[in-house]
Amino acid sequence: MTFPKEFLDLFNKESKAWLFLATLMSDGSPQVTPVWFDMDGEHILVNTNEGRVKDRNMKARPKVAMTLQDPNDFYRYLGIRGEVVGYTREGADEHINQLSLKYDNKPWKRKEGQRRIIFKIKPTHFDPHN
Repeated sequence: MTFPKEFLDLFNKESKAWLFLATLMSDGSPQVTPVWFDMDGEHILVNTNEGRVKDRNMKARPKVAMTLQDPNDFYRYLGIRGEVVGYTREGADEHINQLSLKYDNKPWKRKEGQRRIIFKIKPTHFDPHN
């Protein structure tokens, strides 16, 4: 699925747009978390610590919904539905460091016991709002 051209600015390396990620709890209720993210051209990449609620939810129930909001115009956002198509621990520490430099302008500091994981989400539907 092709990302909408009029929203590509929110996916570029300079954008500090946050992604609001909705996952499903075991009882079917939604759980939403604002997250740092990036993309690889085809997938949205979300990095988290293993064991967090979103980690457990995405492993058990791969369908997700997201909202990407323009930090400069709160009325401009992109609704996205998608599915987790994979995850990896490989390169996850380096990835979270890149995201920390982008969003916080400082290197990521490892916390004792953390195991980072990258989720690869394939968008299946876009709902643009300008």
